[in-house]
Amino acid sequence: MEAIYLKYSHDFRDYTGASQKRRVLYALGQLDLPSISALQDKVLRDPAVFSRLLQFLTIPVSEMFRDPAYFLALRRQVVPVLQTYPSIKIWVAGCSTGEEVFSLAILLEEEGLLARSRIYATDINPTSLEKARQGIFPLEAVRGYTANYQRAGGRRAFSDYYTAAYDAARFDPALCADVIFADHSLATDSVFAETQLVSCRNVLIYFNRQLQDRALGLFHESLCHRGFLGLGAKESIDFSRHAASFDALSRAERIYRKAS
Repeated sequence: MEAIYLKYSHDFRDYTGASQKRRVLYALGQLDLPSISALQDKVLRDPAVFSRLLQFLTIPVSEMFRDPAYFLALRRQVVPVLQTYPSIKIWVAGCSTGEEVFSLAILLEEEGLLARSRIYATDINPTSLEKARQGIFPLEAVRGYTANYQRAGGRRAFSDYYTAAYDAARFDPALCADVIFADHSLATDSVFAETQLVSCRNVLIYFNRQLQDRALGLFHESLCHRGFLGLGAKESIDFSRHAASFDALSRAERIYRKAS
């Protein structure tokens, strides 16, 4: 990890050891290499091998309207406050292949907020970002997303938002007309905009405590006065260095508000 940082400036040094080990061992099998030393040699000599390794180190796992109760809580408790702003900025940190971005865009559209919203969707994996830009997902997965959408308080037929063809669903590009997809690392980069909502879900679980604190500090710095922070179901700000900087709005759904 130190060698990757020095060579490519991608910083995985403060990711949890168990997660790193699992992903590196999986990569060895996929790349047909006998040892970590052989992997290190290939990675340092060939940027193309590093690009392949990056897909294993970041393993994009997501789904639309994942944890529907979270999106229902956003709709009921966060949207009424967002409606008071003339313009809205939202940061989806660790956006992976875009499922959460499109979920939020659909929610904002149904609440009449999408036209005055800008979403910053960031990730460290350029392949994932490109997939997110395309907005194309397997049709089989979309069937499961439909049930999530309904439980999240969806107000229309989910099929209104995509066109299906050849076992894939392409979501309406208008949903992401004002989305900015960008490379950003929570390990090395700084804040780039003031936002009303930061949604970073199922990312912190892969960080050690030091990197979690750094990321939470970035979110606190990015949020406007009394802005909102959404985390994943297994994540919390409790016991972090920034625990006192946030109030729990919906503890069960991991939605917090910047303390006044």
